[in-house]
Amino acid sequence: MIEILSVTGPASIQDLGRFDQYRFGVGTSGAMDDVALRAGNILLGNDENAAGIEIPMLPFKLRFGRDMAFALAGAGVEAEIAGCAIPPWWRAHARAGDVLVIKALSHGARSYLAVSGGIDVPVVLGSRSTQFRGEFGGLHGRPLQVGDILPCAASSAATGELGIEPAEITLARPNAAADETIVRVIVAGEYDAFDAATQALFWSTGWKITPQSNRYGYRLQGPAVKPKAPVEKRSHGIVPGVIQIPPNGQPIIQMRDAQTSGGYPKIATVIRADLWRVGQARLGSKLRFEQTAYNDALAAEGEMSAYLDRLRTNVRLVEETRACR
Repeated sequence: MIEILSVTGPASIQDLGRFDQYRFGVGTSGAMDDVALRAGNILLGNDENAAGIEIPMLPFKLRFGRDMAFALAGAGVEAEIAGCAIPPWWRAHARAGDVLVIKALSHGARSYLAVSGGIDVPVVLGSRSTQFRGEFGGLHGRPLQVGDILPCAASSAATGELGIEPAEITLARPNAAADETIVRVIVAGEYDAFDAATQALFWSTGWKITPQSNRYGYRLQGPAVKPKAPVEKRSHGIVPGVIQIPPNGQPIIQMRDAQTSGGYPKIATVIRADLWRVGQARLGSKLRFEQTAYNDALAAEGEMSAYLDRLRTNVRLVEETRACR
């Protein structure tokens, strides 16, 4: 088990999410950066859906109750275990009583702690992910608190330290500016409800991520983007990545805790292969949208899958080599 000693902000237990409950109005939840969580679990030899801890604010501190391997992935962090520094995207080993301290973010917005075997909280509606709005999943359906004791499943066979190349390096894309993240999107159902000038404004603007952004949605700030005429729609199904335009003309990107339906017009949808980039974009930074064709979106997903395949292969080869020594 592990004990939470210090926590800042809404850290939570997340796996890859619950995807079979949409018809009942239950959203996906799950890691905002699913690539990082998968990578951490691959490093440990876990099932890639094993639950870990999503840490959006620092400092964060915990104590290990037994010997176990763990991995950090996602945002660039300054961390140490028992006084020894640990880089991000790295597997290390803790002994019973060791304290892990994650002190600062150098880049990115969320760090992920994966532990050998995974965080062993109950499965609720097919997932261990915390759903804040519904107050279920994770640990009592809420953010982690000081004093929480998290059970861990049986340890995997991972031994020794091991690092991997971060996703932001392997899957790097050019940025328009130092504080901007380019995100590929496909136009959505109501795109033609906006005139050509407004569409051009949507593409050319660097949209600021406001402090009102969270796991439910990223609220963006920039010039008002409004349709040619008011669009009144009955609530209909929406998914993470959908970009809606409310009456004030300021886009909202639906994120992993998004509701399952809504009536605002949809101008575009972030492709699945870039949702993790949005999840790692910091408050106050900017997003710029790049129109992408469906086939290019599939190709981008293929690149992401190839990256994860290489991680699986490389980690397996390292473990096999160590076993032969």
